[in-house]
Amino acid sequence: MPTTMSDPYQGLQAGSFAMSAQERIVHGVPAGAAVLAEAERLGAQRVFLISGRTLGALTDGPLQRVAAALGARHAGTFAAVRAHSPREDVVAAAAAARACGADLLVGIGGGSAIDAAKAVQLCLWHGLTSAESMEPYRTGAAAESARAIAPPPDAIRMLAVSTTLSASEFTAMAGITDSATQAKQMFAHRLMVPRVAVLDPAATLDTPEGLLFSTAIRSVDHAVETWCSPLATPATEALSLQGLRLLARALPAIQAAPQALAPRLDAQFGMWQAIAALAAGVQTGASHGIGYALGAGFNVPHGHTSCVLLPAVLQWNAAANAARQQALSQAMGAPDRPAHELVRGLIAGLGQPVSLRAVGLREDQLGDLAQRALAYPPVQANPRPIRGVEDVREILALAW
Repeated sequence: MPTTMSDPYQGLQAGSFAMSAQERIVHGVPAGAAVLAEAERLGAQRVFLISGRTLGALTDGPLQRVAAALGARHAGTFAAVRAHSPREDVVAAAAAARACGADLLVGIGGGSAIDAAKAVQLCLWHGLTSAESMEPYRTGAAAESARAIAPPPDAIRMLAVSTTLSASEFTAMAGITDSATQAKQMFAHRLMVPRVAVLDPAATLDTPEGLLFSTAIRSVDHAVETWCSPLATPATEALSLQGLRLLARALPAIQAAPQALAPRLDAQFGMWQAIAALAAGVQTGASHGIGYALGAGFNVPHGHTSCVLLPAVLQWNAAANAARQQALSQAMGAPDRPAHELVRGLIAGLGQPVSLRAVGLREDQLGDLAQRALAYPPVQANPRPIRGVEDVREILALAW
């Protein structure tokens, strides 16, 4: 009697785990000494620093300490990157790096400065000199004009020194804003990731508490949404939960002892673990997707978008993944409480905004925000399917 041959792979979880071109993470040492050692290891003689205006205005902050440590290897500094990394700032930084013959870049600051430095690499690789010239290289560019990012054999690369907890230094994609459309756009190539990420807890001491905590909630968002993603696997799940555990423990400890370095390093380890699944290819969900629209379209900082949206997205998603969310509650030390309540409590306890009203949004802007959000792929990857504007409006109502 004939037998039916079945596919032995049927029912298995298929996928991939992407490995970035990041070589190492240096942690628990002064940033200046670490950057100098890496420049020497790589043979770099003309190191160019990229940062934002706040760090540039300090007299003895992390930017100035790295420049001093580099000594004669310091070729120049561009310290004028604005929030959300506008294309214009990227092009201006690239022009300055090109003019001084840079052979290594160092992004110093939060996500905006580090993302800008990633995109500066693209401009130097392809000789881009205007905001418009970046268009063909973005993810999702029109098919008739799109071009692949193709680094030359001697491609200039970058290091990163983080002063916040947003974790941009661990990914190979840069979120850059097109000022003409106020849309956040992605540029990605495996060589765009910093060759080395430096985690110096002292580099976060000059960061205002509000900024440090809001970017930390961005990392909580990474952990939560990669854990909840349908693409999560046993290889990524432990990373997401460990990141959440470390952050949930470290942030109140930083609040209690602001000058102590140990909890700050714990938080840096937490942001690293929290984003590892995302760097490996696990998608985020609606908190990130709506957050991109909220940040680029309404000028709300990265961290605050997660503060106001993550609890609402968790609450809305619970109809589809409440059992999955229970592990998040366990990681935060209260398995009997809903994850959205615990996350909202953590955010509020750190003095961060927990509503769209608190970040300056008006009720008559919610429709525009909902429409803009649908254009972002993470919204479509949400674990509870989002089928249109009305679903986004339900989430915004919870966040209002």
